[in-house]
Amino acid sequence: MILKQIHSVFMGSPEIAIPALKVLSELTTTVGVVTQPDRPAGRGKKIVQSAVKTFAVEAGIPVMQPVRLRTEEAFAELSAWQPQLIVVMAYGQILRTPVLNLPQYGCLNLHASLLPRWRGASPIQAAILAGDDISGVSLMKMDVGMDTGPVYAMEPLNLAADETSASLSQKMAALAAELLHQSLQKIIDGRIQAVAQSEEGVTYTSLIKKEDGLLDITQSVATLERQVRAYNPWPTVQLNLPETSLKILMSSTADNSTQLVPGSLTCVEGYPAIAVQDGLLVLKEVQPAGKKPMSGKAFLSGYRNWEGMVA
Repeated sequence: MILKQIHSVFMGSPEIAIPALKVLSELTTTVGVVTQPDRPAGRGKKIVQSAVKTFAVEAGIPVMQPVRLRTEEAFAELSAWQPQLIVVMAYGQILRTPVLNLPQYGCLNLHASLLPRWRGASPIQAAILAGDDISGVSLMKMDVGMDTGPVYAMEPLNLAADETSASLSQKMAALAAELLHQSLQKIIDGRIQAVAQSEEGVTYTSLIKKEDGLLDITQSVATLERQVRAYNPWPTVQLNLPETSLKILMSSTADNSTQLVPGSLTCVEGYPAIAVQDGLLVLKEVQPAGKKPMSGKAFLSGYRNWEGMVA
């Protein structure tokens, strides 16, 4: 089958999905995009459209934004496009059986982990939080479960020691697009078959909430350093102080050689630091409330009485 003759639909929302959408629209005839509704965002609650919608509109691809894809109205609108193939990446809604059965060539999902590890909504953050050395992208055939379908292909990726969710998302986006480009014709032709996932090594992630970013001094310093990276750019780890609050954008760790009690504020080589359960979390880059990001040293030069305080 010539790929360009296939009518495809893409489902996705955030920026990480755009490279895969580009590849799909180049290889096939993409007749529509399904993405999340426009929503208020930021302090001003300005209505913002998804990154995928912005790309689709600029590319002239029709867009639908159902609040719930499971409704009869949404399914009818999707069916009218007569998709032969649906490709999904970071869409944000569960696909029910009628949708899964709609396209001739099935629904394919690009998932940012090496399945069955880190099924669920936040695989990139989960890999960093767990201290994984390797992750990757899986291209799977979707079924009614949460990322439980058989896998066509996987591509591994080594995680850098300073990996953040922002940096890893960029790498995953490019990797997913390349995996789709390499695999799609083979899938359509039947040259590769989907293989059931292993029943061993299954782990799940959950949706991240804003309150997950509140700094907890009872956690180990290694855990907190991973949280800083995993929660950058959202929700970020936040330290509440008497006069302000700090978003911690970059950090490192140090020994608590003077045995400061958890919550004590101190300095390490000119950077602000906070004592936690088993060490010091050194704040390399921060963002005070209402201000722009700055180095920890720059913040410390303008914040009085840091050393000796207890958060």
